[in-house]
Amino acid sequence: MNLNGKVALVTGGRGGIGRAIVARFLREGATVYAADLTERGSLPAHDDDGSRFVQMNVADEAVVQAAMSKVQDECGKLDILVNAAGIEIEKTIEDTTLDEWNQSFAVNCTGTFLTSKYALSLMRKAAQEGTSASIINFGSYDGFIADPGLAAYCATKGAVHALTRAMACDHGPEGIRVNAICPGYIDTPMLQSFFTGDGSGGGGKTIDQLQQAVRDVHPMRTYGTPDDIANLVNWLASDEARYASGQLWVLDGGLSAQVQQMKL
Repeated sequence: MNLNGKVALVTGGRGGIGRAIVARFLREGATVYAADLTERGSLPAHDDDGSRFVQMNVADEAVVQAAMSKVQDECGKLDILVNAAGIEIEKTIEDTTLDEWNQSFAVNCTGTFLTSKYALSLMRKAAQEGTSASIINFGSYDGFIADPGLAAYCATKGAVHALTRAMACDHGPEGIRVNAICPGYIDTPMLQSFFTGDGSGGGGKTIDQLQQAVRDVHPMRTYGTPDDIANLVNWLASDEARYASGQLWVLDGGLSAQVQQMKL
C-alpha cells in the first residue's frame, strides 16, 4: 500500500471526485479526513467508508483552522492535502452578479489558499519524517482554454494554476511538493448539472444526446470517471512522485490536444 502510515485530508471529500479520492487513499492504507459541507455531500447516502468526516466550509477561515487543529490533535501531522472542493457557475460575465463572482473565488481560490495556509505547519512535520509532503490542488483544462458560459469558473481555475506554481516554489525547500490536476469532462454531479444548465448549449437536445456529443468531441470518444482522477491523485500523493512538483497535470482524454476544427 503506497500510502501506509500517511495522513490525508480531502476537501470536497463527499463529492464525486473527492469521494473517489478518499476511497483510493483508504485502500492505499492512509488515514483520511473527508472534509465537506455535509456528510452526505453531492451524492446519495453512502455506507461508512472508514474515513473521518470533518464539516468544513473552505471559505471560512475559523472553520479551516478548527479542522487543522483536529488533525493536529488526533494525528500530529498531515502528509497529503487535496483541495478538491469547488463550484461552477454557468454564466457569462455580463450575467454574473458580483456576489456570484465573489462566491466562485471564495470557494475555488480562497478555499485553496486557506486550507493550504493552515495545513503547512502540519505538513512540515510530515516532511521532517524523511519523505516529502504533497499538496494537490484542483485546476481545470478550463484554466487553459475556455468553455462558453463559464467565465468565473475559468478565471478561478487560472488563478489556482498560478497559485500552485507559486506554492511549489515557496515550499519546495521545506519538503512540500505542490501540483495541480486539471481535469476535463468527468462524470460527476457537476457535469450532469452542466448538461441541464444554460452553459451546455443544449439547443433542445436530450440529456442522452448531449452526453454522446460530449463523448464524441474527445479523441478517446469518452469522458472520464472520478476513479481516473483518483488514480493520478494517488500517484502524486505517494513517494513515487517525490520529484514531481509545480506542475499542472491535464487529464482530459486528449480533448485539449486536438485542433478544434477537427471536431467538425
